[in-house]
Amino acid sequence: DSLALNYDPLATIDDGSCNYVVTSSAPLFFSEYAEGSSNNKYLEIFNPTSDTVFLDNYATANTTNGVTTVGVYEYWNDFDAGKYILPNDVYVIAHPSADPQILAFADETHSYLSNGDDGYGLVYGSKPSSPVGPSSGGYIILDMIGDWNGDPGEGWPVAGESDATKDHTLVRKCDVTSGNSDWTASAGTDSLNSEWIVYDQNTWTYLGSHLTPCSSVQLGCTDSLALNYDPLATLDD
Repeated sequence: DSLALNYDPLATIDDGSCNYVVTSSAPLFFSEYAEGSSNNKYLEIFNPTSDTVFLDNYATANTTNGVTTVGVYEYWNDFDAGKYILPNDVYVIAHPSADPQILAFADETHSYLSNGDDGYGLVYGSKPSSPVGPSSGGYIILDMIGDWNGDPGEGWPVAGESDATKDHTLVRKCDVTSGNSDWTASAGTDSLNSEWIVYDQNTWTYLGSHLTPCSSVQLGCTDSLALNYDPLATLDD
């Protein structure tokens, strides 16, 4: 089928493998990520719409350490059957041995989460019969944490912080309203152009909810010299 993304002009018999991108996805995106001590790891996904989004056609797809093929995931992780995200709510995937404070917010558990150098994509579409890139696989990438281009070392830099995807918590800025398949642009080069705020390891203060769009007033510590400085705060409490 010449309309399929994986059309093969050399094929003479259709083997049923044609894939097509379905464009009716909701603009879900990663709102938080944690690579904490021990198994204190999680991914948080935000639904910015006014509709309940069922997750049957969504998945996370990841590489581990290096990659088998540049630009291609290695593992496709479907969400648990029947799961959904309520309007303006979050969905948390946590390690089953994470701290009880994390598990209290978990909507499902997954034993293999990032050690800092594993690229995760939030994807929409059908699972290919074997790992391929989105251009031929019939799926789209809604958002990324890290990439599928190779081993970054200990982790990827974010907002000018080296190895920020290891031993840190990342929180999406409140002015980000959709995902970004371009990880380099999402990570940025400093605290101003990054879509993320980098927090110390085992910071779980923001887990379980996400703020967007930005509120004109947000209480917190506004003193940058304080240990609990909150760059999202607009009014010191």
